[in-house]
Amino acid sequence: MRGDSKNTDTSQTGLHEDIIGVILAGGKSTRYGRNKALVQIQGRPLIEHVIQVMSSLFKDIILMTNTPAEYAYLGLPMVEDIIKGLGPIGGIYTALKVMDKEAGFFVACDMPFLNKDLIHYMVSIRDDFDVVVPRVGWKIEALHGIYGKRCIRPIERNIDKGIYQVIRVFQDVSVRYVEEEEIRRFDPDLRSFLNVNRPDELRRMRELWQSSS
Repeated sequence: MRGDSKNTDTSQTGLHEDIIGVILAGGKSTRYGRNKALVQIQGRPLIEHVIQVMSSLFKDIILMTNTPAEYAYLGLPMVEDIIKGLGPIGGIYTALKVMDKEAGFFVACDMPFLNKDLIHYMVSIRDDFDVVVPRVGWKIEALHGIYGKRCIRPIERNIDKGIYQVIRVFQDVSVRYVEEEEIRRFDPDLRSFLNVNRPDELRRMRELWQSSS
């Protein structure tokens, strides 16, 4: 039933208990040339900025990675993809299969400008949707979204067909798009979705960080 209070369950510390935080760090960073999760901004790896925000929101966090040795120092539970080589859909699929929550908030490992208020809002409107994901114009931010376990079978069907794009699953599940007007109430400059694929993007990110500090 839509509007169920399960969507905002929090622990005594104010952390969400009903949704697990999932950080996707399984990519090969082929466009960037090295592991972008460990590239530093303000003296800390990108992934540590992501963890700082996620740990302030969710009681439980897991890291999806096929190179766990690189991230062992973080002290987080880590899970390798059940089926390797599929990209982000492989991490989403694996997390949904192994986690003990009905839904997870999934984010890429190289998005240091995550906005806590926006994420809280996304959790609050989850209701009975299978997916809650931001949409800015034509662009869907698939790696900044909530996915529920009912996505498992549609993902499996797509994998069987060789379809690995995350957004291709959306046609088979119920999706709540968070539109630009909603997003800008919390994140006026849409910084939440900034990530690093090329060195020039890292330079821009560092400049933005300095200007906002």
